[in-house]
Amino acid sequence: MKSEIIDVLSKITKEEQDILNGRDVDMNLYMGSKENIIDSHKLLETGKLIHIRPHTRFVHFPAHSHNYVEIIYMCKGSTTHIVNGEKIVLNEGELLFLNQNAIQEIMPAGKDDIAVNFIVQPVFFDRALQMMAVEENPIRTFILDCMLGKDDRIGYLHFKVADVLPIQNLVENLIWSILNEQMEKRSINQITMGLLILQLMNMSEKLYTGKKNASNEALLKVYRYIEENYKDGQLRELAKILGQSEYELSRFIKKNTGLNYTDLCQKKRLSQAMYLLRNTKMSINDIGECVGYDNSSYFYRLFKKEVGQSPKEYRLNSQTPS
Repeated sequence: MKSEIIDVLSKITKEEQDILNGRDVDMNLYMGSKENIIDSHKLLETGKLIHIRPHTRFVHFPAHSHNYVEIIYMCKGSTTHIVNGEKIVLNEGELLFLNQNAIQEIMPAGKDDIAVNFIVQPVFFDRALQMMAVEENPIRTFILDCMLGKDDRIGYLHFKVADVLPIQNLVENLIWSILNEQMEKRSINQITMGLLILQLMNMSEKLYTGKKNASNEALLKVYRYIEENYKDGQLRELAKILGQSEYELSRFIKKNTGLNYTDLCQKKRLSQAMYLLRNTKMSINDIGECVGYDNSSYFYRLFKKEVGQSPKEYRLNSQTPS
């Protein structure tokens, strides 16, 4: 990160100076009427959907939750967090997303441990959702449900992406834009956030949701496998990768998604077919074959049954009038 940004974020704030002088952290700066819940109204100006503040150092923050989405980016050094009872060490260049279900405790940080806290209202992600709506993606659904608190089993997403330059650049651009109050900043910041999340979705192998909830990690591996092998992947091969029997894995998938393995693959195939029908001029037969259906008649029947329109009707109805 550019030294100018680090210099701004490294300055000792009045709150930090008071702490260094022996005062306890003033929780009235963070909390409203509800005890142990950090309130976005305390941290965001009226009408704002996103803001950043340097992470307060030198003090222990007791367990609390938030009524907003918090994103922590480690600019320099490291910080230690206890989230839902799990210890997380956030190192330089890493991102931690906390949803409203997360219970967080923070250990004291040193002078050279520089982090940025993004305070984000969930509605801020609307533009990002629009940018990602072109194709259903199980990893996208998993990440967004976790991030926005729709899956209350998961309180955080830890991305170890210090070595991914595009992500580092996007985070730096977002910080710079918010710090410098540039014109049209809401639109710019929402688009930048959308690009950041798109990049993170492609880094699912660098995503951690907690060792204590192994089912989350296994489910993410299932989604990743289907995303990469929906055309011809086999449950047998996936079970071998995960070290489970086919029966165990089949039960696990059904329990955690409500669908079986074949249904998940079919859902992804049809989603990809819809994307190709909207965005390419490929023939319908070629699209069916491309997504894994060698029998074109079966593809036509299945598509109409699941989508409610034939592939040709869907393509015509999806075209934007000129």
